[in-house]
Amino acid sequence: MNEPQTKQITVIDEVRANIQKMSGQFAMALPSHISPEKFQRVAITAIQNSPDLLNADRRSLYAACMKLAQDGVIPDGREAALVTFSTKQKDGTWIKAVQPMIMVAGILKKIRQSGELATLHAAVVYKNDQFRYWVDTEGQHITHEPILFGERGAAIGVYAMAKTKDGSVFVQPLSLADVEKIRAASRSKDSGPWTSWWEEMAKKSAIRRLAKYLPQSTDVEQALKADEDLFMPDLPAKDHAENQALLELAQEEDKPKRKSRLDKVKEAATPVVEAEEAMPPIPDNMRRGRDEQPPMPEPGLFEPEDVI
Repeated sequence: MNEPQTKQITVIDEVRANIQKMSGQFAMALPSHISPEKFQRVAITAIQNSPDLLNADRRSLYAACMKLAQDGVIPDGREAALVTFSTKQKDGTWIKAVQPMIMVAGILKKIRQSGELATLHAAVVYKNDQFRYWVDTEGQHITHEPILFGERGAAIGVYAMAKTKDGSVFVQPLSLADVEKIRAASRSKDSGPWTSWWEEMAKKSAIRRLAKYLPQSTDVEQALKADEDLFMPDLPAKDHAENQALLELAQEEDKPKRKSRLDKVKEAATPVVEAEEAMPPIPDNMRRGRDEQPPMPEPGLFEPEDVI
């Protein structure tokens, strides 16, 4: 009766022990303002609170933790999160893999630390909110008055807004249809963060679109690309098959080809030909007579299999 509970405790203890063994690696990856002890404590808490993470591929779990440490964010559900999604292996089997996801608060933190922007804000707009976006000769403008106490209605869109240090304002609104198009093109549209963290993914969609027009530091660019797989398109099966065929063909062409005996004879003769071309012309009195036949090649130089 207590066997499932005992097994679950054993898995948690094993994961906790492995996370603690990675303390030295975390210390080298983390920025100075995040201690390895704090990162490990937050990561273990996140894993304990999610049975999906405990049952996911262990190697991808530890790799996702390390990636978040390198990005300087913690998996506390605000700055970042550890999410699971189905991944197809080379042998055709499927596993539950763990993916690091930097959330909007984590992106804002990275931008504040970079000093590239004065402000960056993203929000989902609901039906009962007061929202207006317009463009005039002075640039882009936006007003958003969300209903803090009351029924906001269904989501109708999302926007991201940034202000640079020189005072320029950039706004990127996306309708609900725009967001759903981005989601529909994702390889994880029906699982993972697109189902569990829709608001975060919608806001990040607007931020990613806006980021094309903003100055960026390397850290911010890496933060935006950290979970790029969640936005990458899912190729149809036909395209996957074509890509695989092209890959195999390219790999086959890269393999060293076995040389025939005729090729070896040609390669051996090439230096002799080049040497003859480099020699000075032979005087007329030393040339062979017109009717004199050249000597026949020695027997055995060519084999029957080399004859074309």
